[in-house]
Amino acid sequence: MNRRRSNIEIIAEMLKAGQNGAGKTELMYTVNMSYAQLQKYLKYLLSNGLIHKVEVGNPSVRYHVTEKGAELLTSITAVMDILDIEL
Repeated sequence: MNRRRSNIEIIAEMLKAGQNGAGKTELMYTVNMSYAQLQKYLKYLLSNGLIHKVEVGNPSVRYHVTEKGAELLTSITAVMDILDIEL
């Protein structure tokens, strides 16, 4: 059965993809989202301190999960396991 992903699932997938650092293109393809969606979620994650932006060159930027983001990912994963929803 195909179903739409919730915002929480998308956020968890982005956090998971950014654990070792990821650029915008990598995040977009890994999480399977449009550029507009990516921009929206990156803005949210950055403003809430769940990821941080690291400039690794001009114009190269990578996004890394913060400690707060890692804690959120652990919590979301635990809830998803309890509800038997695959992430």
